[in-house]
Amino acid sequence: MFSGVTGLINRGHKVKGTVVLMQKNVLDVNALTSAKSVGGIAGGALGVVGGVIGTAVDTLTSFLGRSVALRLISATSSDGSGKGKVGKQTFLEGIVTSLPTLGAGQSAFNVHFEWDTDMGIPGAFYIENFMQVEFFLVSLTLEDIPNHGSIHFLCNSWVYNSKKYKSDRIFFANKTYLPSETPGPLVKYREEELKTLRGDGTGERQEHERIYDYDVYNDLGDPDSNARLARPVLGGSTTLPYPRRGRTGRKKSKKDPKSESRSDFVYLPRDESFGHLKSSDFLVYILKSASQNVIPKLQSALRLQFNQPEFNSFDDVRGLYDGGIKLPTDTLSQLSPIPLFKELFRTDGEQALKFPTPKVVQVEQSAWMTDEEFTREMIAGVNPHIIKRLQEFPPKSKLDSQLYGDNTSTIAKQHLEPNLGGLTVEQAIQHNRLFILDHHDTIFPYLRKINATDTKAYATRTIIFLQDNGTLKPLAIELSKPHPRGDNYGPVSNVYLPANQGVEASIWLLAKAYAVVNDSCFHQLVSHWLNTHAVVEPFIIATNRHLSVVHPIHKLLLPHYRDTMNINSLARNVLVNAEGIIESTFLWGGYSLEMSAVVYKDWVFTEQALPADLVKRGVAVKDSSSPHGLRLLIEDYPYAADGLEIWATIKSWVQEYVSFYYKSDAAIAQDAELQAFWKELVEVGHGDKKNEPWWGKMKTRQELIDSCTILIWTASALHAAVNFGQYPYGGYILNRPTLSRRFMPEKGSPEYDELAKNPQKAYLKTITGKNETLTDLTIIEVLSRHASDELYLGQRDGGNGWTSDAQIIQAFKRFGNKLAEIEQKLIQRNNDETLRNRYGPVKMPYTLLYPSSEEGLTFRGIPNSISI
Repeated sequence: MFSGVTGLINRGHKVKGTVVLMQKNVLDVNALTSAKSVGGIAGGALGVVGGVIGTAVDTLTSFLGRSVALRLISATSSDGSGKGKVGKQTFLEGIVTSLPTLGAGQSAFNVHFEWDTDMGIPGAFYIENFMQVEFFLVSLTLEDIPNHGSIHFLCNSWVYNSKKYKSDRIFFANKTYLPSETPGPLVKYREEELKTLRGDGTGERQEHERIYDYDVYNDLGDPDSNARLARPVLGGSTTLPYPRRGRTGRKKSKKDPKSESRSDFVYLPRDESFGHLKSSDFLVYILKSASQNVIPKLQSALRLQFNQPEFNSFDDVRGLYDGGIKLPTDTLSQLSPIPLFKELFRTDGEQALKFPTPKVVQVEQSAWMTDEEFTREMIAGVNPHIIKRLQEFPPKSKLDSQLYGDNTSTIAKQHLEPNLGGLTVEQAIQHNRLFILDHHDTIFPYLRKINATDTKAYATRTIIFLQDNGTLKPLAIELSKPHPRGDNYGPVSNVYLPANQGVEASIWLLAKAYAVVNDSCFHQLVSHWLNTHAVVEPFIIATNRHLSVVHPIHKLLLPHYRDTMNINSLARNVLVNAEGIIESTFLWGGYSLEMSAVVYKDWVFTEQALPADLVKRGVAVKDSSSPHGLRLLIEDYPYAADGLEIWATIKSWVQEYVSFYYKSDAAIAQDAELQAFWKELVEVGHGDKKNEPWWGKMKTRQELIDSCTILIWTASALHAAVNFGQYPYGGYILNRPTLSRRFMPEKGSPEYDELAKNPQKAYLKTITGKNETLTDLTIIEVLSRHASDELYLGQRDGGNGWTSDAQIIQAFKRFGNKLAEIEQKLIQRNNDETLRNRYGPVKMPYTLLYPSSEEGLTFRGIPNSISI
């Protein structure tokens, strides 16, 4: 593109540019979340913000003078060493006040460059910051390059004082090149920048650094504080394999040399932290604040208000939304300055904190108790991709029989056939009418340990029947616990059948609760944390280490990485750490992430593709005459039906994109950066599974298309489906309890008598307690929200400035338009009352895969990335 243009620019020509940047955000999440303990949550927020303001010197005028220097680098003219010539240093000149494209918090400055005849066309630039405070560089636009036009550099990067860097900060124009097509003068700059991002793998990483490297999950525990906070290392072994996380280089623990010590500061590459003004800066801050300060205060207030440790009735639980929690004045004063809690305070004069009413009880308060809703949520709830078609009877186990005995299900034909509408079990299986929610093998090996704590649980199997009207109904629930004489004797199991009156109805409701508790844990630790958050992080690291910012695949994937390493690092600090939020409020407790590591043994990247997942679970079969090449065996399966529309659109976009840049399979094999990326992703990032044949060799365009589609689907639609329904479904703890604290009552016991006399109180004593409920509600309410400047599937940061390839811009617009069409199609589906599974007894349409959303708690919207 640039050949033959040297000399087109007249000697002494001044090239005008516009620099867009943001001052250091006083609400920068790192400044907030690394704040040490201060008096009260309000004092914490205001103290930290005040401190940042007090030390900040980066007012707009401080950027002028000789504070920020830039030098252009030629893409077409070499300096003799093979590198592009570097122009003269210039500085920001004046503030631009009339730039209509400025985003929130952004400022623009004029700059002029001297550009001699022999310099050719600029393709990159150096920038130096001589101030003590960092800023966020958004972009540089050069105007009127003779015989070329404008050149745009989309930067989106934090720039610290130049003395902090070992090599100068460089940014490239928004042009896209395969490595072999890079203009000669830019090749070494491209290689050097990637080398800088890889680092040398040593030392403790510092805040300003941008180095991407891998480590195992050895920072979840805190054995130096207390022996009970020790946790096993996840990753690097066959017994507990795990995806890698970003390396921080913190010192090793004194009491466990395999573990990393903990500290308030958790390094992540600087550009992975929020560089945009968004409400999730505060959302993330609230997550940390809530765990350390807010929740203990609210629990204390609850004890004062109710003077009892348990909810007594379902009305007590509804009081969290209807009446609110009356709070002492000092607690109110400490909570009220925080935006989220400000929203929750009642406005009718009552001194109370009131949670939003979860969507599952907004229309019908008791419909969650119905069998139809119980099973509908298996295909349209917050964990809608676990149910499998039953293909053998009785259901068998994959557990080692020498260790765990015979774990074949005790559910018998006589349990099921009275409710099969005249079918035998064999006929129902043959006609694809029987399904199972199987939470047996995952939990059974850990049950004895879990039940040795304050929690009491079972391994569960739930058998489900597909009725003639397209809805599902449960037929039987099996509850299993370890044999008192030892694991190798196999489980002690009981089978419970549906009942709708008397004490049997209460026992059936409890049986469903035990099944849901297991589903809640599997959802949070596997479907949500492991299968989206954790498995994507190695892709982010490998991309930044081996794919240049001008590489087409880097540009394709970048939006789907936004804020993920940031939220993951926070999660390791307060959510999935030892005695963090998850361990404290979910049944798996101190074994939570360890159990997810056991499940990761069976993780297969190619099976994360939605069509492959549906076929593997037996809920769909391949059918070339059907849309998307699949026929759903549960025709009215909201997650699958809507998901296939989104999947196909993502794949179509990726196919068009990849085919534009790679004209043959040979181009894939010859792409050195792509090959290095894939090799390291497999051998290091997911290194515990490096010998699996399903990774493929990354030698064809189809392999690249399939891999990128799976990754984008996982980071966007799959995460949306398992995340943004957390509060709408789980905010009503009766519907999705996270703990079980008592075993099923046996006839003749005081617990059985209590269940007969006061079933609501007995149910509440069994499931998640009051304190844990309050923690759950506070956290999942935050996690279920969209930020104010969230970017959704089909949108990109910086408008069309991310690439200079017009055909790709048009293809991306078509992608966005297609998603808008799909949204209208999904709305129409939800208006079709013959599709009963789409709204169910709770009258709650399935909207989690609508592509767009507003800010807040909306129960819809597919963000590009795992950003919360």
